[in-house]
Amino acid sequence: MTATIKDVAKKAGVSLSTVSLVLNNKTNLSPETINKVKQAISDLNYHPRHSARGLASKKSGNIGFILTDDHFSRAEPFYTKIFLGSEFEARNYNYYILLTTIEQNFCKKSIPRFLLEKNVDGVILAGHIPDGLINFLSNNYNIPVVYIDYLPPKGKSFAILIDNVDGAKLAVEHLLEKGHRDIAFVCGEISHPSMQSRFLGYKQALKNADIPLREELVVTDELATSDESGHNATCKLLKTGIHFSAIFAGNDAMAIGCMKCLKKKQISVPDQIAIVGFDDVDIANQIDPKLTTMRVDKEEMGAIAIKNLVEMITKEKRNFGKVLVPVELVTRNST
Repeated sequence: MTATIKDVAKKAGVSLSTVSLVLNNKTNLSPETINKVKQAISDLNYHPRHSARGLASKKSGNIGFILTDDHFSRAEPFYTKIFLGSEFEARNYNYYILLTTIEQNFCKKSIPRFLLEKNVDGVILAGHIPDGLINFLSNNYNIPVVYIDYLPPKGKSFAILIDNVDGAKLAVEHLLEKGHRDIAFVCGEISHPSMQSRFLGYKQALKNADIPLREELVVTDELATSDESGHNATCKLLKTGIHFSAIFAGNDAMAIGCMKCLKKKQISVPDQIAIVGFDDVDIANQIDPKLTTMRVDKEEMGAIAIKNLVEMITKEKRNFGKVLVPVELVTRNST
């Protein structure tokens, strides 16, 4: 039979709160009491739950991680890597991560259970989160929130962001150095701040090279950032008959979709059209040809989020502002 905190308290001859104080390494107890409790824990082979630790700290020991269901998929594992980074870092602080996804069309029925039960000490919101959830959190919960890859348009917040503008400029400058002048830009979910910033970087790189922006080489009306969206956007470009020799895609998933369309049309990459993506997801180094892309340290973004969130929780304060995570050009066969 598994031992409980009550068993430990009974064996040590102390209260439940005293056991919890020992579990939380509080020092306002006598050495004799601490030793009695620790001996009882050892004798009973007791493994404390977070709820037991929380008796003294008034904390759950949990952190919520929320993203929309379209951001959590095998096809686009970007946010999965961020989650893993947060999970590994949370272990250093003895926190559990509770992961859940919500629909893009937020309604009160989709409020995560751990929020309703008030079972988290802080929340990470990753990707494009519906305004409804953001408003619900700010109006109903006094817990710290950290955003990843998204900056809410209203109010004060703390966000871990990618250096999207400079990253996009580096991507386009790489194509320019390869001799390309007719560079297309394809992107989905253009309302997402990251995609807007990558579009801005694309335009700035062209301007710096004295190359006018050609609207006919820009496709940003796709609703998602999937490979299917990249495929559709590229096919739209080809149907216009307008010449282009390179594509900068909003992310790797779309870049892979671009490749699929070109392969179907028997257009060689990179001999006829070069492609650069963004994010450096695992499949970018596995497809043929291997994808040139901008590497984002996704695990580090998750780790930075946890470090800042735990600081807010333990110090009972709020941080505001943003952390920009740099990116790196990874040159492969697609250029």
